[in-house]
Amino acid sequence: MKFKRVLLKLSGEALMGEQLHGICPARLNTYAREIRSALSLGVELAIIIGGGNIYRGLQGMSKGMDRVQGDYMGMMATVINALAMQGELEKLQVKSTILSGMQVQPVTEPMTRRRANELLSNGQVVIVAGGTGNPFFTTDTAAALRASEIQADVILKGTRVDGIYSADPEKDSHAIKYDTITFDEVYEKRLKVMDLTAITMCRENKLPVVVFNMNNEGSLMRVLQGENIGTLVTD
Repeated sequence: MKFKRVLLKLSGEALMGEQLHGICPARLNTYAREIRSALSLGVELAIIIGGGNIYRGLQGMSKGMDRVQGDYMGMMATVINALAMQGELEKLQVKSTILSGMQVQPVTEPMTRRRANELLSNGQVVIVAGGTGNPFFTTDTAAALRASEIQADVILKGTRVDGIYSADPEKDSHAIKYDTITFDEVYEKRLKVMDLTAITMCRENKLPVVVFNMNNEGSLMRVLQGENIGTLVTD
């Protein structure tokens, strides 16, 4: 196994499946089963899920919504997704706890490094919700922050494409896939891997990122076992 402790970052949009919004039960179940399989390897796993399938703060701002208010609404959306994932994991007899940067009692506990480490060491999945707890930061930045706090070996960013390309492969058939790329190259090429705050935090904390297609069955296991699928972003 290549990694011992990982943070899995999933987009809220990934939970939509073929729907236009909300949560697709089939997709949620698929992800939960992938996570259960990952635990069988002995990996310690934290998860952050975005909220874009329910609400995105920046979209609200473009329509006149106050940015701060919209960001808090987006953070609340991540709590809803965390609850959905926790419920699905429980169906599979997988224990999990939701830790949140925002206090949402009685369904979450406060996110602290000590509590996260305790749960991970005891074999529980830690689902981190509520972003950083502050407006103006994305869930990508929250992933970089929380992964750094728990000293994760890597951030695994599960997407619907199989890595990082020179252009959007869904729009440009000539887009070139990168097997590995540096953080500096991500900056220079203006690749939309994560927002710049998240990329900077990962680089400063020497935290590699693997971008892979979470929708391919078994892909999470393959990444954890060290197969070179997806794209590795590192120094």
